[in-house]
Amino acid sequence: MKQLLTLAAGMLSGWFLSLPVAAGNFEAVTAGSAIAFPKDYGSHPNFRTEWWYVTGWLRTAQGESLGFQITFFRSKPDIDEHNPSAFAPRQLLIAHCALSDPKRGRLWQDQRIRRAGFGLADASEKDTDVWIENWSLKHSTQSYAAKIDADEFSLDLSLSETQAVLLNGEGGFSRKGPEQRAASYYYSLPHIRVAGNISRGAAKSQVSGEAWFDHEWSSNYLDADAVGWDWIGINLDDGAALMAFQIRGLAGERRWAGGTLRSADGTIQLLQPAEVGFQAGRLWRSPRTGIAYPVEWSVRAGARQFQLKPLLDDQENDTRLSTGSIYWEGAVQALEDERSVGRGYLELTGYGQRLHLR
Repeated sequence: MKQLLTLAAGMLSGWFLSLPVAAGNFEAVTAGSAIAFPKDYGSHPNFRTEWWYVTGWLRTAQGESLGFQITFFRSKPDIDEHNPSAFAPRQLLIAHCALSDPKRGRLWQDQRIRRAGFGLADASEKDTDVWIENWSLKHSTQSYAAKIDADEFSLDLSLSETQAVLLNGEGGFSRKGPEQRAASYYYSLPHIRVAGNISRGAAKSQVSGEAWFDHEWSSNYLDADAVGWDWIGINLDDGAALMAFQIRGLAGERRWAGGTLRSADGTIQLLQPAEVGFQAGRLWRSPRTGIAYPVEWSVRAGARQFQLKPLLDDQENDTRLSTGSIYWEGAVQALEDERSVGRGYLELTGYGQRLHLR
């Protein structure tokens, strides 16, 4: 059965990635359209791409430090809206999950892809309630529940909000390129308190920690000259929070950058492209794919300068059976003036090959 599901997922992924890119069948992201709650916690099925993304650091009762990542994607294929068939894939649901485990030396990771409906998967428009079979992420008043039953590991986590929503960009309108059409609607929830249980193989552990939550949706995330991005979400120890990113072009140049820095007193600084700098440091080369990733960075955010160091080097995600991509996404420690000041996640896409979002 597992082999059949893997084959089916691979066939669906290949079909999914071969879809033509068209602009006429999707709702556009526009400046001045304010994000509003509670409706924007839910799914936005008229947009091409959407994701709910949780990353964080965990500590086991035995004192181990681990990273975790849970991402649910929703994608709207470009198909005939008037197709009467119940089997037409009007929405696809995809999920990735990974544990960064220094003792193992590489990720525990798994992935899922299903079409919405038929009791297989769905994403509610009323609130964050997205699931694929026995994988789920569900929001209730000021908390989330995440349950992942993967092939070799599992997570059962309670995620409690401790801070207000952080709108990225102008009121949640986040530019991703020189032209305004390359943009997303984007909000974050930093400093989420985590408690629950995980398993790795036969070993089970109680865990606690802190996480970062993102929700983003778009119909034209990257422009034609972009290959990928570098992104960080950092929970700073004093209660402040930093999100920063850069979009890279075909020749490796920076096409765009931005970010949001919220101080411990709640003051928000929207970081313009000139105020964000990503300087790559030490490289790590994957023994499986041969892709070289810069796993240490110096990141400038306004007047502040941070150094990022990974929990472990091998945090490469292979999601070719779902989204067709290979990228590096992992737990990092943030330092400032050689002093530890926070922890979070770093995501590096488009290094092995150009990232294609559908």
